[in-house]
Amino acid sequence: MTIQRWKITVEYDGRPFSGWQRQESGIASVQLAIEDAIHKFCQQRITIHVAGRTDAGVHGRGQVAHFDLDYGDRKLTAYDLAKAINAHLRPQPVAILRAEPVDAEFHARFSAINKLYTYRLISRSAHTTIDEGFAWQTWRQFDIDAMRAGAKHLLGQHDFTTFRDSECQSKSPVKTLDRLDIESFDYDGFGGKEIRFHVEGRSFLHHQVRNMVGTLALVGEGKWQPDDIRSALEQRDRTKGGPTAPSDGLYLMRVDYPK
Repeated sequence: MTIQRWKITVEYDGRPFSGWQRQESGIASVQLAIEDAIHKFCQQRITIHVAGRTDAGVHGRGQVAHFDLDYGDRKLTAYDLAKAINAHLRPQPVAILRAEPVDAEFHARFSAINKLYTYRLISRSAHTTIDEGFAWQTWRQFDIDAMRAGAKHLLGQHDFTTFRDSECQSKSPVKTLDRLDIESFDYDGFGGKEIRFHVEGRSFLHHQVRNMVGTLALVGEGKWQPDDIRSALEQRDRTKGGPTAPSDGLYLMRVDYPK
């Protein structure tokens, strides 16, 4: 028996899925789609382990997972493995961007040292067409400088209970936010704007990024002042935070590991 651990980088459109995690009911999930594709390729039922589970509707541009595969003495290159899995994933909106052989100590979740999420918010009166389901679209206008001022209060290590979902299973609400940058640019040439939130840290609470974006949007609308973010954070109470931004706009962009 020759068992090789493989690391895969995955891209997916989260709209048709219940999220990353396989469900007992058998409802469509990204994990189930990939595991079924591997089974069709080599007739092995394996479990894949992911860097961070994403919710229903959340997209992946650089999700990372790993699995162990016994392919006997037959030669299997990384390119051929990715190609074979992709062949069986079609027409589902999931693709293996890269496969890499790794040592047995590698773990997609526990070896990760950083994750980058990007959230897309589109501000214009006309409904989105091309980006429907791929961004949070609203007619409201936002003060970018005010949101940036509010975001500074979230940087560093804090108890993020105010931005934690009630069903979060993390053992501790204390997390370290290394980056929260907000950029704005012209979206369509007719007054529409796209705002992107780039968020980095080692790990996150359930709905933390979406709750932070929803709260910062209140600042951008002028309903909150930037310092209200600090006050909400210090109260450590989810009811003191803003709404949860829709899942459509969230992307897991990259997962980093030690060199």
